[in-house]
Amino acid sequence: MQTRLVEYFLALHRERHFGRAAASCNVSQPTLSAGIATLEAQLGKRLIVRDRKYAGLTPEGEAILPWARQLIAAAEGLEQVAGTAHGPLKGELRLGAIPASMPATGFLVEAIRARFPGLNVQVRALTSRQIERELAAFELDAGITYLDFEPPAHALAVPLYSERSQLVSAKVGIAVPDRPDWQDLATLPLCLLHQGMQNRRILDARLAALGLALRPIVTADSYIALLAIVAQGRLCSIMPDNHALLLQGLDWAQITPLPETGEANRIGVIVSDRTPMSPLAQSVLAVARELRLPQGYHLS
Repeated sequence: MQTRLVEYFLALHRERHFGRAAASCNVSQPTLSAGIATLEAQLGKRLIVRDRKYAGLTPEGEAILPWARQLIAAAEGLEQVAGTAHGPLKGELRLGAIPASMPATGFLVEAIRARFPGLNVQVRALTSRQIERELAAFELDAGITYLDFEPPAHALAVPLYSERSQLVSAKVGIAVPDRPDWQDLATLPLCLLHQGMQNRRILDARLAALGLALRPIVTADSYIALLAIVAQGRLCSIMPDNHALLLQGLDWAQITPLPETGEANRIGVIVSDRTPMSPLAQSVLAVARELRLPQGYHLS
């Protein structure tokens, strides 16, 4: 069985469209369709529900899906190991990162590139749940996510830093107390991440332990969107301190520390704990263990 045929099958499942799947594999649509038909003939099972367009996988297709992913991951790992026996690590490293970690992600990527210049790094902004799901499905090599609240399963982790919360507002528009407590936030107009984001779920859980709840006027899935809203001067937001560091020096931004609500939120690199571990996953862990983030980051 040619692994290329299995790649066609996985691409079609991922893209859910014959044309897009063919483009992602750099082949024509007839070539992809013929390859999947060949795979079905070799297995003696129909894998794809066919209509005028892709309509999903058959039960047999669903059954082989995790094995197909594992087969391709093993083949890629084999090529990487063989290639690095007498040369530098090459290829594409797929890294998923939660939005809260994006300022620190740049430092990790730079360190990876410095140590492994033959690697291309693909960074995708994902939720913590997406990162865990895509690591299990062999669609990511590593992730940067929260380690303690809703801890990722079947993963090896290297902590990078601890996150604390700060209030971000515009200097003109909203009166913010010099030393706000969490009760004060109930009186302020807020824009926050939505509850599908782990940062928001952590915040809600910590405040619930204090008998408090926040009711934002606007929610979003992006800190950039929240900052754009805050800059208008009518709403405030609660953001990680590493995002607040990026705002220093901006004329419009006001950053106000918030009191601690308990243990700090640790953020770190995770990879799947499966064995053997791929060279790409090993490379990320090695860099993460040696990474020293600049002033303003701390680990507790």
